[in-house]
Amino acid sequence: MFQVLACGAVVFPGLFFAFRRILPCVFKHWSDADVVLVSESGLERLLNGVLVQASSTLMCVCCLFSRHWLATYFVIWYGVPYMTYDIFAMYLSHYYRFRVKGHEEYKWHSLTTVNSFVRKEFLLVLHHIALLTILLPVTLFFRQDQGDFFIGCLFLTELSTPFVSLGKILIQLNLQDRWLHKANGGMVLFTFFVCRIALFPFMYWMYGRHYAIPLYSVPFHLPLSANLGNCCILAPQVYWFVLLCRKGYRLYKRSRGTDASAAAHASKDD
Repeated sequence: MFQVLACGAVVFPGLFFAFRRILPCVFKHWSDADVVLVSESGLERLLNGVLVQASSTLMCVCCLFSRHWLATYFVIWYGVPYMTYDIFAMYLSHYYRFRVKGHEEYKWHSLTTVNSFVRKEFLLVLHHIALLTILLPVTLFFRQDQGDFFIGCLFLTELSTPFVSLGKILIQLNLQDRWLHKANGGMVLFTFFVCRIALFPFMYWMYGRHYAIPLYSVPFHLPLSANLGNCCILAPQVYWFVLLCRKGYRLYKRSRGTDASAAAHASKDD
């Protein structure tokens, strides 16, 4: 187990630092902040989403109220090293972003820069720490080798990650006005809603179907800790989904305004 954990701890930071070396050679005009942003928020999380979806789909298809070896080992191989690494990578992205903007306190790493990062990205940091300290131990030690199907369902929440990452890459490449970016934004909203919000009623429905009980009775058949845990996971997803919808609406209004302005100029020229 420790050898596999060590491999995971090497692979993700290794890819991150490899991207940091390769991207400046390809995009010579990019700043350190651009390179770190694409390496961490773009390429790394794109790969993350693909790997998680492959594993979660396999778990959901192959087991329903039965065992699958990936439910435990994928957490050890992938979850622990990735979540630990990602906190550090997010900090680096934050640090270089503010350093490029010329903030005096960001000339070197310090407790001030770490504290600023935690305050600005509090929900994301809390999300990662909660996964490491609560969800992963429950998955590995306290669920008594039950519920592999639901572990696979929870991994499905990462289906939206590749589209979010692709959106950041397209923006960095100045392709935000192309149809691909708009289509990708639609996929972000769709996959985020289906796999991070609608997923929870679906899991309750599947549980009720297996035990032949109606959906509204399922919460009363589950331990209080299970219901509270699901609420704690669902609450930030709803918050982030609202933020995504607001951002999408602003981009839609901006796009409509740009199209209307272009049409007005074209009519004047005619």
